[in-house]
Amino acid sequence: MKSAFLRKTLLASLVGMLGIPLTAPAQAADYPDKPITFVVPFGAGSATDQFARAIGQGVSEQIDQPVVIENKPGASAMIGASDVARAAPDGYRVLITTNTSQAANPHLYKKLSYDPVKDFQPITLLGTGGQIMVVNPSSPAKTVKDFIKLAKENPGKLTFGSGSSSSRVAGELFQQMADVELLHVPYKSNPLVITDLLGGQIDMMMADMATGLPQVKAGKLRALGVTDNKPLPLAPDIAPIADSGVPGYKMGYWFGAYVPANTPKDVVSKLHDLIVNATTRKAAQQFYSQTGTKPVTSTPDELAKFQADETKKWGEIIKKAGIQPS
Repeated sequence: MKSAFLRKTLLASLVGMLGIPLTAPAQAADYPDKPITFVVPFGAGSATDQFARAIGQGVSEQIDQPVVIENKPGASAMIGASDVARAAPDGYRVLITTNTSQAANPHLYKKLSYDPVKDFQPITLLGTGGQIMVVNPSSPAKTVKDFIKLAKENPGKLTFGSGSSSSRVAGELFQQMADVELLHVPYKSNPLVITDLLGGQIDMMMADMATGLPQVKAGKLRALGVTDNKPLPLAPDIAPIADSGVPGYKMGYWFGAYVPANTPKDVVSKLHDLIVNATTRKAAQQFYSQTGTKPVTSTPDELAKFQADETKKWGEIIKKAGIQPS
């Protein structure tokens, strides 16, 4: 008994002298030894939710542990982002998000409940994509030019809904460049916008392809144009808005993975490899092919630089669109 006690005492003294933490290396070496949670700052059924589930499946296949998807929608992704920003920096709570929380929100709101840079450790970029302008099939607008004409005849009366900053800014930029006045209606997530668009409660939406295109293919919504400056491979017959009455128009979105700041570097490295590998697996590949999202991954440092560049770009777009921070 004394011998064991003496060994522990000597070990503790040695650790104290050398400044060696007993637990951190073991935790990093064993990571992950319990379920990982992917926090999605948008609602169930949104493109980010679908993507997170696909990536989560790919990660789970590698670690023999479940990946839990936790949706925390609302406040333009601020609720979910703040949740992860305040989480323990141990790699078990991961934010799967978009440019909404990490690049656009700083320019849309005077005060955020989190810092998009200081509160997070980037993991990897996950993909980029375009959007689709959709209306209810009962709308008299069959083209972008029709919608512009209708909006000019009814200034301030036509509505557009959005459940993300990508969707909102795409709509705001459209009305600025098309010189029309629309009424913006905010939602917690894009699927909720689709529901009201299907019901005729709003007039138009700039939807991500994952949310909007299935409704178009099913004949439940009408596509007027895409936000990229060239036709998207998944919808080659839908002309760019830039070619249909709004020259120079272009918008898009991106996905990325983040953990709380100060997460150990070896945990970040392990999680990076798991997530990047997951993007090559069946579930993620299906998401890419079915939504027209371009597969793009990166190192943590590359995502940090990309985010900085995007934050500047989104600030310029938001300023050009005349959107005042709220």
